Amino acid sequence: MKKILRHYIIVTYALWLTTKIASGIFFENGTRTLLFTGVVFMGASLLAKPVINILLLPLNLVTFGFFRWVSSAIVLYLVTLVVPAFKLISFNFPGYTSKWIELPVINFQGFLAYIAFAFLISLLTSFLFWLMK
Repeated sequence: MKKILRHYIIVTYALWLTTKIASGIFFENGTRTLLFTGVVFMGASLLAKPVINILLLPLNLVTFGFFRWVSSAIVLYLVTLVVPAFKLISFNFPGYTSKWIELPVINFQGFLAYIAFAFLISLLTSFLFWLMK
């Protein structure tokens, strides 16, 4: 039970962080939709993602794991179908400039937006799981 609760908290926090990093994800009813989306995203990533990874296994082997992000994007798309108040329109990263690094402005539409958000969410959840160990 603690493992499922920890997974839910990390996924929900990663979704919230994603909205702060890049724009294009909208929760129509605010925090209530965010919390419900976290439940659905956690359930889909625990139940549907392994099935999708098995179906995409030949492509994953040929592309050395690149299609793992595609399976995450498919899960994200399924979540947008289940939660009508959760909208994913486009991936808009405003860029970042500091003294040592400069990240360009990035804009994606359509399926590339799903892949970009899935990559960002998986990056954040991996970091948060590592941090919680």
